[in-house]
Amino acid sequence: MKTSRRRFLKYSAAALLLPAAAQCAASGQSAAHPVRMGAPLFFSDEDPPAWARRARELGYGAVYVPDCRLDDRARIDAITAAAEKEDIVIAEVGRWVNLADRDPEKRKKNLEYVTEGLALAEELNARCCVDIAGSMAEEPWFGPDPGNLTEDFFDLAVENARKIIDAVKPRRTKFAYEMSGWAYPCDVDSYLRLIEAIDRPQFGVHVDICNAVNDPWKFWGTAALINDIFDRLGDRILSCHAKDIRWVAEKNIHFVECVCGEGSVDWATALRRLASLPADVPLMIEHMSGEAEYLRSRDYLQRTARENGVEIFGWEDRVL
Repeated sequence: MKTSRRRFLKYSAAALLLPAAAQCAASGQSAAHPVRMGAPLFFSDEDPPAWARRARELGYGAVYVPDCRLDDRARIDAITAAAEKEDIVIAEVGRWVNLADRDPEKRKKNLEYVTEGLALAEELNARCCVDIAGSMAEEPWFGPDPGNLTEDFFDLAVENARKIIDAVKPRRTKFAYEMSGWAYPCDVDSYLRLIEAIDRPQFGVHVDICNAVNDPWKFWGTAALINDIFDRLGDRILSCHAKDIRWVAEKNIHFVECVCGEGSVDWATALRRLASLPADVPLMIEHMSGEAEYLRSRDYLQRTARENGVEIFGWEDRVL
């Protein structure tokens, strides 16, 4: 069987035609707990208690890390106390820098910055500190480059993750690489290979469904893609990003991000699989263009969850 034929069968559009109940039954999954959704708040975090209350008012059970320094003990204590009181979790400390920068000095500084981020995540009891493995591209720093899919790049990703984890030795949080469309980890197989090579229990998985859509088969077969991710990586997943992806018709493939519900991602399947995980994994909306788009994505995800028997944590308690 040719490779293209195998991929078509694996990520075929037929998976999208299964009724929601049939997909859930086929995977043996059931909604075990509410999903903690989160997004940028467009609200000052200077007063942590007010900031945490605003998250709950918006129907969120998770937040991105607020502005905070590792050496500001009082600020860390105020944030963690406010989050605990409102029963929200800090989903992730993002450290979006190039760990594979071709300049050794820049790469060293970026490694230190991400290591500091993991230490901050540990102090804040965040679910994870996350970065991409990096890129060999010069512009943009996260861009495609043939070097991103080499053994040298893979080995560097392993070395960097080990250095970051071993420097902090976290007990409450973990480090993760976000999936990328053109650099390791770019699919489930490469993620599993990284997990084995890094060989640290403090290394986990960060899921971005749209980033994993890097060919037409996956674009039209996101239900199968999502099930593959959760079937094989589910027990290591720490946090997830939420957005959608659509196809701009041109002579070459051109996928662009968009508001949840306006693209090809099967969010019904994703929400069911999130709810069925043994861990309480946050779902964080990102890359919207302004507050209104974030709220549209939030409302779509809540509506889709309700239609598929999935509860969104804290939604009924919101005061808008």
